[in-house]
Amino acid sequence: MNFSDPAVRLAAAAALVLLYAALCAAIWLRERRRHQAQAAQALALASAREGVQPLLVVYASQTGQAEELARETARLLHTAGEPVHLCALDKLDAALLARSRRALFLASTYGEGDAPDNAAAFQQACMGASEDGAPDLSQLQYGLLALGDRQYAHFCGFGRQLDAWLRARGARPLFERVEMDNGAPAALTAWQHQLAQVSSLSELPAWEAPAFEQWALAARSHLNPGSEGAPVHLVELAPPAGAAAVWESGDLVQLCVPGDLEHPREYSIASLASDGLVHLVVRQAMREDGTPGLASHWLTEGAQVGAAVPMRLRAHRNFRLEDNASRPLILVGNGTGIAGLRSHLRSRAQAGAGPNWLLFGERNAAHDFLFRDELTAWQAAGVLTRLDLAFSRDDPAHKVYVQDLLQAQAASVRAWVEEQGAAIYVCGSLQGMAQGVDMALTGLLGPVPMAELVRSGRYRRDVY
Repeated sequence: MNFSDPAVRLAAAAALVLLYAALCAAIWLRERRRHQAQAAQALALASAREGVQPLLVVYASQTGQAEELARETARLLHTAGEPVHLCALDKLDAALLARSRRALFLASTYGEGDAPDNAAAFQQACMGASEDGAPDLSQLQYGLLALGDRQYAHFCGFGRQLDAWLRARGARPLFERVEMDNGAPAALTAWQHQLAQVSSLSELPAWEAPAFEQWALAARSHLNPGSEGAPVHLVELAPPAGAAAVWESGDLVQLCVPGDLEHPREYSIASLASDGLVHLVVRQAMREDGTPGLASHWLTEGAQVGAAVPMRLRAHRNFRLEDNASRPLILVGNGTGIAGLRSHLRSRAQAGAGPNWLLFGERNAAHDFLFRDELTAWQAAGVLTRLDLAFSRDDPAHKVYVQDLLQAQAASVRAWVEEQGAAIYVCGSLQGMAQGVDMALTGLLGPVPMAELVRSGRYRRDVY
């Protein structure tokens, strides 16, 4: 084929346009079917007992755990014959809450006591309303499961705030708040016991928590030799023989460490299901008392290649591409946060989707440029339209972070978001990076547009 012929070049270009259109159509059809399935599920849950007002099951979830537990809660109640209305907290307005008689809340805490992104609108509009504008909830009875992690000072901070606000508005607790530390089974057992009492029905069916399977540590490589920071490793895990391991970019894994099976650890997946292996990017952690982090050191040093790793995949709907699959993407992260962003870039490269802009930060370019070869190859191939890097220790007198890159490229950020409809994904450390990025974006775009980006799902975060 003679590509110097203008007619041939035009035909090739037209074919590429048609291919991209077909890809967008396939993504739209998949998402339409998903939304239809969710709508059908919601209708089925709400119509179990005609004439009975559905019991509200409301979740505030950052990484998806509270949503997963809310869906399982709704399933159990529905199976027992209880009509249920399931929704995210940002879909719950004061009017619906004021006319409800019973509600169950499952609320996770983001960082040091903050509300998850899908609860921010409710926190501002309802919990932050003046005394005159706040709803009277004296007719409401409620139960609350607060999810948290005791390594943070404000354990279950948002769940406790929500509980206090409900009580202040006159709502009456059906039982005392249940608090769950990092997925502890005892809290789940207590929650299910309370559900059986709330439903006024016989004992509920068994809780169907996803089972841990025995994956295998297939390979491990040191990504930052010579770094002044803690070692970072790429950990590759193979699924059980014959298992159909399926996940999407943006999803997580939960894994257990020998000797600490009560507290699963979560890691962002850095690979695609088509790769055949789960890739994790793990930095060795040190506790405040100087002892090594149990999970990170076991994965990067303690476990031998070939060792069994109890693990399960977990959908992270708040960080999947979903409706943003056909949009331009601005990907922002630092350190091991490259994991979740890498999975999205691998997905985009596989689909031929773009444009894509990565802003990534670490310590030193010489030792901490994680996945340097892969990222520069994507840039050369056009998968990455833009690649902006911030290495904070290369010039100690003028430290630069990813939030500084955003501010330096303010006009381009606005053009991508406001004119091209880009979505923004942030992955990495909550302290410093994610907070700085949020402040920078709010300053560039304005608080109202930022709130709309959160509401529409065009601003998504996987931070820790």
